[in-house]
Amino acid sequence: MKTKVFVCSSLLLVGLSACIRKEALNSEAAIDGCTGENVQTAIINYESKKVDVYVNVSAALERLQLHFVLPEGATIEATHAEEGDGNNRYDFSDGSHSRQFKVTAEDLHTQVNYDVNIIKASLPTYYSFETLSKETPYHILSEINKESGEMLNWSSGNPGFQLTNLLGAPDSYPTTQSVNGYEGNCVKLTTLSTGSLGASVKMPIAAGNLFIGNFDLLNALKDALKSTQFGVQFYKHPKALTGYYKYKAGTKYMDNGQEIAGKKDRFDIYAIMYEAASNDFMLDGTNALTAAELVMVAQIPASDAVETDDWKEFTLPFKLQSGKTIDEAKLRMGKYKLGIVFSSSVEGALFKGALESTLYVDEVRLECEEDDYVDEYK
Repeated sequence: MKTKVFVCSSLLLVGLSACIRKEALNSEAAIDGCTGENVQTAIINYESKKVDVYVNVSAALERLQLHFVLPEGATIEATHAEEGDGNNRYDFSDGSHSRQFKVTAEDLHTQVNYDVNIIKASLPTYYSFETLSKETPYHILSEINKESGEMLNWSSGNPGFQLTNLLGAPDSYPTTQSVNGYEGNCVKLTTLSTGSLGASVKMPIAAGNLFIGNFDLLNALKDALKSTQFGVQFYKHPKALTGYYKYKAGTKYMDNGQEIAGKKDRFDIYAIMYEAASNDFMLDGTNALTAAELVMVAQIPASDAVETDDWKEFTLPFKLQSGKTIDEAKLRMGKYKLGIVFSSSVEGALFKGALESTLYVDEVRLECEEDDYVDEYK
């Protein structure tokens, strides 16, 4: 009996070993993404095998932190090592800010070379909403000017809404691109119901929103206000936020799932500049307009946020907060961040607003003083 058990066990191990040997190792060799402490975004061209990595304009290129996202089992290394390399940091301080990297697949046979280009990016000051950045279930708007090194991927609450809209078309989301702009395309923001799933977690509506910053999907269900994080590094003196809008308030105002008769919705547009001692510090939906770190605010007054069927121009001057000034040395060091926020319902983050309230925004400009400290970093 013991012999039979031993023989059966041996045959089983041989069989398993054969299965393991037959399982093919991954042959994919590619760069699927890139992150790092100063990385804003990475644009990958799989055909030309080029990666444009946009980093903060004040980032030190001698020891730039890059975490490459690779296929399972793949490895990456620079084709020519530099003295400053090590621990996911690479030296891009030469004049071209470009290096070649070799990706080796798990099977150790497939190898692909990628050219990685570092572009010091500053925040653009003109927003036309003409470009969708990539294919996703929902729209992501971007502004990119490779010649000037200016780039921005707008953020929105669309990733959170996707949890309730898995099969929905891109134009069924609260934040979309529209062809009916003041000039060309524009952004369209609509307050929508989140259905039974949203109601079950006490988040019955989603206002259309667009903002400079990040949307933290992991926080979306447990702390919606903190999931919207505003601002990126900014090196100029803002004077005013200008642009054009159209707005129509919905007829059915909801307050946490309850209809409020006679209540009128309105939209919101504002911009903030605040001090950020570290790059990972960000204001969010809980304190964007109240934090002690705020230095300047530009916001449309409630009396001016009116309904209009035609495009209406707006000009919102930046106002220094009480007792605050801009420290020139800190400005040069990238210790200030700037955020811009648009919302179809002013209290949408508190799940208050009228269903189908719709805000269109286009041709937005961030007017600044002539002082420009970005050039010295390029």
